[in-house]
Amino acid sequence: MQFDEAVIHVAGGKGGDGLISFHRTRHNPKGSPDGGRGGDGGDVILKASRAVNTFAHFQNQVHFRAEDGGPGGPNNRQGKRGEDLVILVPVGTVVKDLHSGEILADLAEEGQEVVVAKGGRGGRGNRSFVTSVRQAPRIRELGEPGEERWLRLELRLLADVGIIGFPNVGKSSLLSRVSDKKPKVAAYPFTTLVPNLGVVQVGEGKTFVMADLPGLIEGAHEGKGLGDRFLRHAMRAKILLHLVDLARVEGRDPLADYFAIRKELAAWDELREKPEVVAGNKIDLLSPEEVERERERFSREGIVLYPISALTGQGVKELIEVLWKKLAELPEAKEEIRPRRKVWDLTPGPPPYEVVDGGECWEVRGPVVESLVTRLDLSTPDAREYLWEELDRLGVVRALRRRGIAPGSPVKIGGKILEFGG
Repeated sequence: MQFDEAVIHVAGGKGGDGLISFHRTRHNPKGSPDGGRGGDGGDVILKASRAVNTFAHFQNQVHFRAEDGGPGGPNNRQGKRGEDLVILVPVGTVVKDLHSGEILADLAEEGQEVVVAKGGRGGRGNRSFVTSVRQAPRIRELGEPGEERWLRLELRLLADVGIIGFPNVGKSSLLSRVSDKKPKVAAYPFTTLVPNLGVVQVGEGKTFVMADLPGLIEGAHEGKGLGDRFLRHAMRAKILLHLVDLARVEGRDPLADYFAIRKELAAWDELREKPEVVAGNKIDLLSPEEVERERERFSREGIVLYPISALTGQGVKELIEVLWKKLAELPEAKEEIRPRRKVWDLTPGPPPYEVVDGGECWEVRGPVVESLVTRLDLSTPDAREYLWEELDRLGVVRALRRRGIAPGSPVKIGGKILEFGG
């Protein structure tokens, strides 16, 4: 299972329907319109939280919908607004639209939120349609549906130091040694399927976050092994701790492993120039002479190698101090401030509507007119009369007349067949 990425469907709540209601008294038997509007539907919100660190909770639930808004009530009472649905995701979550690939949000801070599906607007009740010439309207609007979309969530860990290297070089063992994190350790490839974070204590009041990143193999930038899932996490680390197996437990040459990993990093612009520290693990299985020969091999290639043993702790304290020093030397990231610019769009926008020949009947298309038709409850004569008044105000009636459409002829708007009332 991939716990560092997920695909989910989110839907905002439907807006509540408006109400047709009349307040009647002994002195006013016909009543005064007092139907209230429906409440807006709830939003779906993603919130970054350190209470979760994977997407495991999305394995059994994919669809998420916020609460619908309540219907309008008499006495011009507005319906209850639907409750927002807040979904907790790990800090470092990148939110993308599944179909377009557009990045919608980068939740890089604790408590950061983003609305990913807005709730629909509540419909107006008949009290909202009272005018000087329409004193007792039987008109109401239906609530709008909420936004719906499929999202891809990708976790990119926020760590100061990211441990990289081939599977089974001892990344999890090192993290366990230097922090209170106890990741799963085993002797088979891809033990680490989910990145682990640990806090490393350097001294009094001095700490940094280290991430044990999933194992890497040749061809990872092309999707092999754990592929770009590994590379995504490495992008956010300030420093890469490149770990190799000096004891050759898996039968691989540590220097060849180093260059194979560097080849994968070079395929990504964000990783090519990232600061790096190289450590050789498992020196407890080698003699001091063998360790020195390996150090000299790396040195001839211009690589400073720090020999360690994650099992016994030998050389680990010195390595941590080197990492802390390099972190302290990094320049502070400054947020780029760009001046706000006003952009003038001289290209005319699309027409508010268009009248086209739909085959069986004429069809009016356009978001404004289609929304008007779908929101109105057209079951009453008052509502149908109001609709054609609004369409006349928008110029639709004149456009239909110019095409020779006679009153009573069918016209299609918003998927509904209506009688032309012009």
